[in-house]
Amino acid sequence: MRRRDEGGQVTLLIIGFAGILLMAIVAVIDASAAYLQRQGLDNLADGAALYGADLGSSGIYEEGLGEGRLSQRDEAVRAAVQDYLARAGAARRFPGVDVGVRVDPAGRSVTVRLEAPLDLPLTVPGSPSSPRVAASSTAAVTVEPGE
Repeated sequence: MRRRDEGGQVTLLIIGFAGILLMAIVAVIDASAAYLQRQGLDNLADGAALYGADLGSSGIYEEGLGEGRLSQRDEAVRAAVQDYLARAGAARRFPGVDVGVRVDPAGRSVTVRLEAPLDLPLTVPGSPSSPRVAASSTAAVTVEPGE
């Protein structure tokens, strides 16, 4: 009776495991890049929302400094957010960034949403060809009663 030669089976198994390990490494690198970009967008959105809410506050002369949140003027908020993003270099740091600004008159708050294409360092077969990362932040200016 002849014995089968199993010498090539181990090589095939090692190549398969190496391929799986390589794809796992690529996935971790891409996930890290996406996380870091989202953190950068989060920081920009936080700063823009705070800056917009602060400079867009109105009603101090008309309504006084009563308790609660100050009113927000839509055009002043949008101008302040664009100014902040320009000074922070958002377009240079995140090419193709889309900016969304929403002023909620009822809640008297400002929401800034930033979305940018993600430039992945490596690509996994079957992954999205042009992924995007988004972040948003909401801010309001409140007046705290004095003691």
